[in-house]
Amino acid sequence: MHVDKTVENVRACMCLSCPSYTTTCKLKNGKDIPYDVSHLEHLELMFCAFEKSNCIHENRGCLCEKCPVHKKYALNNEDYCLNTGGIL
Repeated sequence: MHVDKTVENVRACMCLSCPSYTTTCKLKNGKDIPYDVSHLEHLELMFCAFEKSNCIHENRGCLCEKCPVHKKYALNNEDYCLNTGGIL
């Protein structure tokens, strides 16, 4: 399912709380969220809408199933940070 690239969805996103999103990744990507994310090709957040992470390389746990964005769009996969489109 297609996930809309909106600031509302980015704010609801739980990726920053995920154990796989390491402190190093947070420091490296700790920029402010632009007001309009719809035009972005990549963002190191909301991997279900954007591509996989360029920073996360190891599964240290997954919060996708608990995420409001995951629920809102009735997604079935998880580990979107490691694989574009996620893993069943």
